[in-house]
Amino acid sequence: MAEAGKPAEAPSDEEAAAAAAAAAAAAAEAVRPIIRKIIVDDGHAGAHGGAWKIALADMMTALMAFFLLMWLLGASTEDKKKNVADYFRPTSHSQIAMGELAGSNGLFGGKSIIDTDGFPFTAKQSALLERMTPQAQGGPAESFGSSKEENNKDGPSEQDPGKDSGTGTPAQKQDQSNFEKLEKEIKEKLSESKQFEKIKDQVSITREKDGLRIEVIDKADFAMYASGTADMGGKGAALLAEVAKSLKPLPNKLAIRGHTDSLGFPPESIRNNWTLSTERADATRQFMQTQGINANRFSRIEGVADTNPNVPGNPADPRNRRVSITVLNQ
Repeated sequence: MAEAGKPAEAPSDEEAAAAAAAAAAAAAEAVRPIIRKIIVDDGHAGAHGGAWKIALADMMTALMAFFLLMWLLGASTEDKKKNVADYFRPTSHSQIAMGELAGSNGLFGGKSIIDTDGFPFTAKQSALLERMTPQAQGGPAESFGSSKEENNKDGPSEQDPGKDSGTGTPAQKQDQSNFEKLEKEIKEKLSESKQFEKIKDQVSITREKDGLRIEVIDKADFAMYASGTADMGGKGAALLAEVAKSLKPLPNKLAIRGHTDSLGFPPESIRNNWTLSTERADATRQFMQTQGINANRFSRIEGVADTNPNVPGNPADPRNRRVSITVLNQ
């Protein structure tokens, strides 16, 4: 400590350097970052992670679905199994023929809706032309809004000759009486029999220009023929036998037409829906002959494949598979 009245001595150069170094060290110590090193031990995570849980869950789900499928197959009838097999049967685009009806024929290849060559049945053709053909080209003189009585005042309609009038020929009158009796008899047989309780709605009866058309239509759980074959099932045979009994007393000739859905055969197969529909139509003829119907009563047997579907919006629908038996006018 300096004495009073005397000036303090200036620090030496060594002391000043030491003081500066101490100050710099203190400043450096104040701004030094704190660094922490964390070491994570892997342990057994590589071999015992959570991925095995996902694999086990997938396996258990697959096993549950498999056993559920086995249970459903065991509880299903043969008809249902056959329909499921038909649904998953592979199809070939080359085997599915495009429809030849009016307005169908593929992309940019349709026909006019009033083209007479595009209609498979003359009854549909005549009914449509009565409404579409102008009077100047030979169409009806009555207006579109005329009543049925006014349109038929000059005589019976072409589609149902002799109906609701007394001007028909004796043969037309006899056919009309026979067809009404036949339709009533078939409907009564199907309604009264417990055997046909579930399939009675699969028989459709329609009056058309050529005669009375009786159709036996398939559905999801009823097939008249085995899938892809012309082998008639037991229910189909029993149903067709009742129809044949009603047709046997009539003198009218018969025309049989076979229809299929759009499901095709495998590419390597030599058969297709044309041959299948024809085979089923002929099998129907043979069966009806065994029921007592004379062979000379059959006028024509034909197969049209899937060209005239019963459900146009869904060509693969089972209801497109059917056999049509037309009782022709005399």
